[in-house]
Amino acid sequence: MENILEVKGVGKNFGGFTALSDVNLSIRKGERLGLIGPNGSGKTTLISCISGALQNDGGTIRFNGESIETLPAYARTRRGIARSFQIPRPFASMTVLENLMVPLAYVGGLSGSKARAQGLEILDEMGLAEKAESSSASLSQVELRKMELARAMEAKPQLLISDEAMAGLSGSEVDDVLDILIKLNKQGITIIMIEHIMHAVMRFSERIICLDAGQIICDGDPKTVVGNPQVQRAYFGD
Repeated sequence: MENILEVKGVGKNFGGFTALSDVNLSIRKGERLGLIGPNGSGKTTLISCISGALQNDGGTIRFNGESIETLPAYARTRRGIARSFQIPRPFASMTVLENLMVPLAYVGGLSGSKARAQGLEILDEMGLAEKAESSSASLSQVELRKMELARAMEAKPQLLISDEAMAGLSGSEVDDVLDILIKLNKQGITIIMIEHIMHAVMRFSERIICLDAGQIICDGDPKTVVGNPQVQRAYFGD
């Protein structure tokens, strides 16, 4: 299957610290990819370079065959790359639906009844239709994570980057969010999931990439990666 994303030789430095070094990966259209690694391994830096939140220092990033490494984040969003963040930051004074109408106006140029209708449709898909007119400040943690995913979906992404959407949730809540991500993938959306909850990574991923010290140390099917000695050393030490 055709690749939707190709990262070649990507590096990123912060002063004298090398956060990424010669990272190479490709992701097929429609793939479910788990991105794992210990804290400080470079996961967030890599997805920030892909989404445009950070500029990579070297290498190339191609999305649907187009070189995007010099494009700002908003331009990458409009091309079909969306990211949900680990810590949701809703507009607390707005309702849940109003929170969705902001990115609709920014990315899609929609307002009024069209924005409202699309926002309600996405909230229904996330299981939040009944919360549409509620204040975002009243949402539970799992509802906030769902709203964060809903905001990302407003961009109608081809590639969704889910950054620790399940951190701090209970077992049943993790399963709830996983079900949503798998449903979105079945609609044709390619998904990169960054997550520390390994049973969630194993259930979700068709393929897993493990980063350590800014480099890919393993890339393969879930069982192969979690059984890899380098991966085990990265997580648990010698």
